[in-house]
Amino acid sequence: MWNGAEYQRRFDSLAESGMDVHGEAKFVRAYEPKTVLDAGCGTGRVAIELARHGIEVVGADLDESMLAHARQTAPGITWVRSDLAELDLGRTFDVVIMAGNVPLFTAPGTQDKLVAGVARHVGGVLVAGFSLDRGYTAEEYDEHCALAGLRLVERFATWDREEFRDGNYAVSVHMGMS
Repeated sequence: MWNGAEYQRRFDSLAESGMDVHGEAKFVRAYEPKTVLDAGCGTGRVAIELARHGIEVVGADLDESMLAHARQTAPGITWVRSDLAELDLGRTFDVVIMAGNVPLFTAPGTQDKLVAGVARHVGGVLVAGFSLDRGYTAEEYDEHCALAGLRLVERFATWDREEFRDGNYAVSVHMGMS
């Protein structure tokens, strides 16, 4: 079980030390989205930063303590408690983002269902950043995206768009096959 306030304090401390904690939001903003689904939003760090830039954001997460912190911090954003594999908001978004190792917090062997659940909401691109050294590879992720009707269009080593060279972290961008 997570503690949303404790989790957020870590990022607040990094920000106070001068570190940029909004790389994911900057990455997403480069696509100039009007709407974003922050899938696995946690305490809402990415969603809140995107909303500050006038983007309509919906945050979804399964953990109630994370969402409680997000709701308290930004009550004007729509926060949805749901297992992402079961998520069905009945709409699509310009960008769906899974920041913060979301696929790694999914029960092993269920990542295909996670990807299918978030892919239902992709109207533009799906962006996901996660460590590749924890039992779920970029190849497996690409395969799950393909099964959900998405194809890889870009992959980077960081949220700053550094070239991917088979490192242990990847930021992948997928879009519909059409």
